[in-house]
Amino acid sequence: MYEPALTEKDRADMAAVGLTEDDYPDEEVELWPENVQAYNLFMALRTQWRAAGMMGLIGLDYNTLFHKMDRMTLSPEEYLDLEDDIRVMERAALAAMHTKDD
Repeated sequence: MYEPALTEKDRADMAAVGLTEDDYPDEEVELWPENVQAYNLFMALRTQWRAAGMMGLIGLDYNTLFHKMDRMTLSPEEYLDLEDDIRVMERAALAAMHTKDD
């Protein structure tokens, strides 16, 4: 799949949260069809992180998450499942962002 090169703004945004291009491995990951909706939503929220001063990023802005989800045509069960999927991805992303290299 084509992946556009990072811009200087992308690099600056990554540096602001302590990330570099080396933090992203050059490997392809298969996205299963049942995860596409959660992945797309998570990517739509990629700029909606909350920060707490010196603690850095602490989680997604759930106001934005719920606003986006409210605009989707989801059953109550789909809504809860998608929210759970996003929380799993959020925890994994936070763990990766807060991992200190020795």
